[in-house]
Amino acid sequence: MDSDPPLPREVKVIDAASLLGLEEQAHDLDLNQRLDPAWVRAHAAPDGAHYLWPALWNTAYHRPDLPRQLRCELLLSLRTGGYVMSLLDMLPDAFAPLPRVTSREEGMRVSGLLDRVPSVREWSLRAEERAGEEG
Repeated sequence: MDSDPPLPREVKVIDAASLLGLEEQAHDLDLNQRLDPAWVRAHAAPDGAHYLWPALWNTAYHRPDLPRQLRCELLLSLRTGGYVMSLLDMLPDAFAPLPRVTSREEGMRVSGLLDRVPSVREWSLRAEERAGEEG
């Protein structure tokens, strides 16, 4: 069995259009971890910075024709303010050219946020509860 290469140890920063393109690619390739592109269009801050941090190598066993993917933690900036965390599987060739965070401070801030913001699922459940209380 081949061993995986080391994970890239860098945080990437992307705009909403790039994030949407990666989510659409993950959807089209039927990768395991991804958000519905319609959800991203509806909730991602169009002018916000979104961040990717590689967490592990993943294999899509249902797609043996695909190479291993990077499973990244995604810190997504919301239209309404704040952040949520999700996971995004992506091909390594799509990750490599993305711009990286240029300061250690920004990278540390992203790391801290990933540890404490709600997941998309948690955020969505809270939003549904709030809507039920108001309605």
